Amino acid sequence: MDNRPIGMFDSGVGGLTVYKEIKRKLPNEKIIYLGDTKEFPYGSKSKQNIIELTKKNIEFLLKFNVKLIIIACGTATSQALDVVKEIYRVPIIGIIEPTVDYIKENIDYKNIGIIATRGTIKSNAWEKSIKKKIKNIKIYNKECPLLAPMAEEGWTDNEIAKLTIKEYVKDFPKLDALVLGCTHYPLFEKLIKENIKDTYIINTGKIIASYLEKNLERAENIKNKSDEIYLTDTECNFLVVADKILNENIKINKVEVK
Repeated sequence: MDNRPIGMFDSGVGGLTVYKEIKRKLPNEKIIYLGDTKEFPYGSKSKQNIIELTKKNIEFLLKFNVKLIIIACGTATSQALDVVKEIYRVPIIGIIEPTVDYIKENIDYKNIGIIATRGTIKSNAWEKSIKKKIKNIKIYNKECPLLAPMAEEGWTDNEIAKLTIKEYVKDFPKLDALVLGCTHYPLFEKLIKENIKDTYIINTGKIIASYLEKNLERAENIKNKSDEIYLTDTECNFLVVADKILNENIKINKVEVK
């Protein structure tokens, strides 16, 4: 047994969609979650800036002696994962590779859509990773820069959200599957399904949770174990949205990540 906690970070509340799925699969694990709300959003930042932010977040999580770090952010995964894996000895995983492996092993699809932040789409990380492992597949990319900020505001099921989703997905051809390439996007899953019929929606949080269930050296059932959630800025809507995602009240701690 490895009772050390799991470290996880995102630019904001989106990573809680991954957190939720991990807690469902692995309830004995303690998680240290960092939301870099002060620097949100990551999707419009330069690659070098995202790398530096990712390193700071990792340095913070390492203080808790974590056994694994999950980059629960599509932008940071696409821009910084390869760099930080060369720097730190702790295992670090992002949302892309486990998802690509899942697609390869479980889905015989030929037309796959990717929706993600502008930075992620410009990096072409999803398409490169998929085509590297899966031949004869067509990828349709779409940057959706408004969705993460809307999710942070809790605008996931109002009229603005409905119109925005409709606009973003209207030009997709018939898809076999659509990857939600930003961890904020599962908050719009219901609206996405309403606009893209008969398409398998791939939620990366569920895949990460299944990956850990198969590969992680798990913790035993520890009494009085509680997760810890840290934010770099508490002047935001994090708690309101978090309550909707997790269906429970959570306690947050403000921290300065240097």
